[in-house]
Amino acid sequence: MTDHTEPHTPKPKAKPGQRRLDILQAFAAMLEQPTTERVTTAALAKHLGVSEAALYRQFASKAQMLEALIEFIEDSLMGLAAQVEAQALGGRVACAQLTRLILQFAQANPGMVRVMVGDALLLEQPRLAERVSLLFDKLETQLKGHWRRAAGETSIDAPTAQAALRAHVLMSFVRGQLLRFTRSGWRELPAAHIDDYLELLLS
Repeated sequence: MTDHTEPHTPKPKAKPGQRRLDILQAFAAMLEQPTTERVTTAALAKHLGVSEAALYRQFASKAQMLEALIEFIEDSLMGLAAQVEAQALGGRVACAQLTRLILQFAQANPGMVRVMVGDALLLEQPRLAERVSLLFDKLETQLKGHWRRAAGETSIDAPTAQAALRAHVLMSFVRGQLLRFTRSGWRELPAAHIDDYLELLLS
């Protein structure tokens, strides 16, 4: 008698780290929704069609998921800062380029902007917001160094004080653009008219 049972084909195993990546991508996609509703692990599990237990097999906590998103933001933005540094641009041009790249990254990754402005970190562990704040401090330090070089190129008086002030203004502008982006439901693009803004801020 012939057995017509179909041979069992095992499902291909996910590559190492793929499930973690799938979870993070789904988390980021949910953060991209134009709403301030908090993303819970229950909602994330439902979005993925898995149990919350399946999430916790990959991440010990929601805080760990957020840390992974913050790490992606850090690596991306500090990588862009390193690229600008390596180009050996004039100080003023470097300030403009780094500011532009930060805003372009934000525009391309709206879900990450919710993390950067703190919306996704509400009611979460304080160390997460502190880590994001430290990232902005590092970027401001990069801008400060570029403007100090610009001051040296043009013999500006009190270059250190000028550099600190300009860097603070630029970073305040960046953070303001990110807030406008989130509060407008992604309609107010952060990199829109960026050259006009930079001409005004760096004149």
